[in-house]
Amino acid sequence: MRVTANPSYMVKPAEPTWSGRLPLSELDHTGMTTHVPTIYFYKQPSQNWATVLQTLITSLASILVHFYPLAGRLVFIAGGRLELDCNTAGVQFTEAFADVKLVDLDDFLEFPIFDNLIPKVDYCNTQVEETPLLLLQVTRFLCGGWSLGFCISHAAVDGQSAIHFLSEWARACRGEPLGSPPHLDRKVFRAGDPPATSSNIGIEQHTQFCPLPFLLGQTSNENERRMETTVTNLKLTETHVRKLRNKANEYRKSETERGFTRYEAVTAHAWQTSCKVRNLEPNQPTIIGICIDVRTRMEPPLPEKYFGNAIVDMIATGTSGEIVSETLGYVSSKIRDTIAKADDEYVNSMIDFLKNQPDLTKFQDLQSIKDGEGPFYGNPNLSVISWLTLPMYGVDFGWGKEYFTGPGTHDAEDGDFLILPGEEGGGSLVVALCLQARHMEDFKRVFYESIE
Repeated sequence: MRVTANPSYMVKPAEPTWSGRLPLSELDHTGMTTHVPTIYFYKQPSQNWATVLQTLITSLASILVHFYPLAGRLVFIAGGRLELDCNTAGVQFTEAFADVKLVDLDDFLEFPIFDNLIPKVDYCNTQVEETPLLLLQVTRFLCGGWSLGFCISHAAVDGQSAIHFLSEWARACRGEPLGSPPHLDRKVFRAGDPPATSSNIGIEQHTQFCPLPFLLGQTSNENERRMETTVTNLKLTETHVRKLRNKANEYRKSETERGFTRYEAVTAHAWQTSCKVRNLEPNQPTIIGICIDVRTRMEPPLPEKYFGNAIVDMIATGTSGEIVSETLGYVSSKIRDTIAKADDEYVNSMIDFLKNQPDLTKFQDLQSIKDGEGPFYGNPNLSVISWLTLPMYGVDFGWGKEYFTGPGTHDAEDGDFLILPGEEGGGSLVVALCLQARHMEDFKRVFYESIE
């Protein structure tokens, strides 16, 4: 497939908006400070392409009036911290053309087809202050169908906020009024405020900031970082998911204990499978990073449509021998117990821990991309993110709902797992993953065989 792109340009809010600096919360500074790509495919619209394109651009400018921080830029301040400069510099928009039809893309499971359909950010040669927070690419196919490549800064928003913006843009494109305005004030997470407690909060209370385990006998992850990786999608039918949950629930301590969720069971299954196919020593320490939305875990819960990052990373730990030899339910309980710790008290303790740090640079992965250092959840570890609660399907810009949607692959590393709802609905799932190429085929085989 060959994709030809026109020069990009900036789309700015259609009306004047507030200008100035917005402080980011500590939760905006952790996890990924890079961009997260997704893609939507649509069949041929009923209107001509010029009208479609102009409607997309005009509605984008109008919705940016309400979501004006996305038209701004990040700036570094003292201590490796970031602020959001609401300067209406604009959202990058690119129009492109592909020399294939949508039907030529098969079942969309081969990620390389997305590479030229989603905007890229050159972190090595572009300053943060010059990088758009949102980059869009609209690509038209020979059949008249089109795709929307959506690449958004994770330092600015998390998945819930990104989908909120996308949904409101689609409403505006359909000619409908704003449904739910974003809550832009990040003071609910004490953004820009001093710490509430002293600096005696130890890193041992927040293990997600501790160095991750290396392979036994190694003093760095340098060798593992260099390994060739590959990415794929694994489909889990509703029957697959039910079998995994039933297997996990055999471990329940009593009939009154709540059954394990599909996320808990599938995540535990992925952890067990990775330990098996990586051939780790039984005493090899291994961790799994779990990304948790805390919107409803805070007291009181966050305002509706809070616009920013409201996620924390938690760490479940074990040894490879323990994870492989124990039951799926036992490993699922490790996942559940780790998630349960992310309550209001823990999140505020984490915020204070970060506020007491003189420099947050070491907790950000934007610089690590340039330096080849920083958090690495590859062998012997994993990082699992769930999109199961994101309303990512059914985004209609006025010419019908998407034909297919899925994640992009930019910056994917060994050990990155993403769990998505299946297209067919019900309880089906899709597990998108990146692993070292030498382990991928074994992982696929064991992943499915172990279910049966």
